[in-house]
Amino acid sequence: MKSPNELRKRRKLRVRSALLKHSNGRPRLSVHRSGRHIYAQVIDDAKGVTVASASTVDKELRSSGKGGADSAAAAAVGKLVAKRATAAGVKQVVFDRGGFIFHGRIKALADAAREGGLDF
Repeated sequence: MKSPNELRKRRKLRVRSALLKHSNGRPRLSVHRSGRHIYAQVIDDAKGVTVASASTVDKELRSSGKGGADSAAAAAVGKLVAKRATAAGVKQVVFDRGGFIFHGRIKALADAAREGGLDF
């Protein structure tokens, strides 16, 4: 039996390959979730550059009390990454859930990023 981490890595590769086929040159909003934090990056794969990023480790979110591993913190990260991406000139992205199931913190981040102005 494969470990849950190995299965997540296989899902991640499957999701990523499907996204890159259908992205049409749009940047990718990549999400990673750990037990204590959540991280989001807007990545331009054509140039190999990170356009914007946010996480619960950022000083902005830690000082406001939004750090941690809950849905409220994930929503704050989603709004922050959307604000930084729109400031960098990115409006449309493809959402890369990174092998994680689309519910809970991942869904909260995605919904907040949509509210913040990203289109996906």
